[in-house]
Amino acid sequence: MHISFSYNSLSFIILIIFCISLIIQLLYHWGLFSKVAFFKKGGRPKLDEELEPVSIVLCARDAYEYLVELIPALLKQDYPDFEIVVVNDCSDDETEEYLKDLERQESRVKPVQLKQHLNFFNGKKFPLSMGIKSAQNDLIVLTDCNCMPVNDQWLRSMVNRYNSRTEIVIGYSPYVQKKSVLNRIMRFDSLQNGLLYLSAALNRHPYMGVGKNLSYRKELFYRNKGFISHYTTTVGDDDLFISQVANKKNTEVLIDAENAILCTPPSNFRLWMRQKSSRYSTIPKYSPRARLSLSLFYLSQFLFYASFIALLCMKPAFSITNGAAFYIPILAFFFLLRFGTQLFIYYKASKRLGEKGLLPGLIVYDFMFAVLSPLLRLMGRMNVGVE
Repeated sequence: MHISFSYNSLSFIILIIFCISLIIQLLYHWGLFSKVAFFKKGGRPKLDEELEPVSIVLCARDAYEYLVELIPALLKQDYPDFEIVVVNDCSDDETEEYLKDLERQESRVKPVQLKQHLNFFNGKKFPLSMGIKSAQNDLIVLTDCNCMPVNDQWLRSMVNRYNSRTEIVIGYSPYVQKKSVLNRIMRFDSLQNGLLYLSAALNRHPYMGVGKNLSYRKELFYRNKGFISHYTTTVGDDDLFISQVANKKNTEVLIDAENAILCTPPSNFRLWMRQKSSRYSTIPKYSPRARLSLSLFYLSQFLFYASFIALLCMKPAFSITNGAAFYIPILAFFFLLRFGTQLFIYYKASKRLGEKGLLPGLIVYDFMFAVLSPLLRLMGRMNVGVE
């Protein structure tokens, strides 16, 4: 069998790019994402006397319609000692009246009323800081108004992840499942992002968390001067703070589909794109290791598809006896190797994280984000100032 290689051809160079990006993608899936896919809780649940008091902190701006459902659900949490600190951030709806009435009826609800905006803090950072300051307990658990615990065990499962040296617990918050293409796209993005930051934390290199399902100690917050180091950036009250204070010893991960907290997705594509581009704008402030890891994943994902399509359209880089008789099947084999790996890992990870119904469209969503992610990063740098 005669094999001829065109070493100097453009198609051969693209073939090398395809092989390298394939190897990098396989390493991410088997070396990192598998840590989430095969995660096991371990350890025994803490007894009531071992559970320390907790302060749930959330910020609300014109969120009355969410609060009337969320607060009763939080009050039903099966936990011996906790309070709910709700920061009313200059709401114009019925939030203030609702919180005042609730405070009179329920001693565990502690409203913090903000009457005016302050220019030196942007986004949630000032109201969240005020909420943490008002919290009576050292153990802080964060969520958002548009979230909802699946059952009454969410708070207990969060605190069960703490041990003697833990200062941070990073959780995952899936979107509520709806019957729409946009919902599946947003949930795939959330799953892929979750695999990146959760697997990094499990690999003892945490770089971010999400404020929908996050916990840390109040003492840690003040020891690191809160959000001072990035107060000029509108977003980043969760990921930039965690990037600043998390390390391989003080961080644990909560992966628990049975006791999860669900989040209401953005109402339309434009709003979701704006949120995504804002989130991408914080990446330049991550640690060099985190930036390199994210860039390598997104770049290899893009180059894998781009080089594969280019190879299908170009003259073969090599031939085996009968022209390109074996060329296309070889390319198809390696493409399917990567897709099969992703399908298996995402299937296992989806079960751990409580995501459903995403696998039938996996290859479409993955290709979409291979193209979309570079654009979102560019939009983030253009639309949101990151110093």
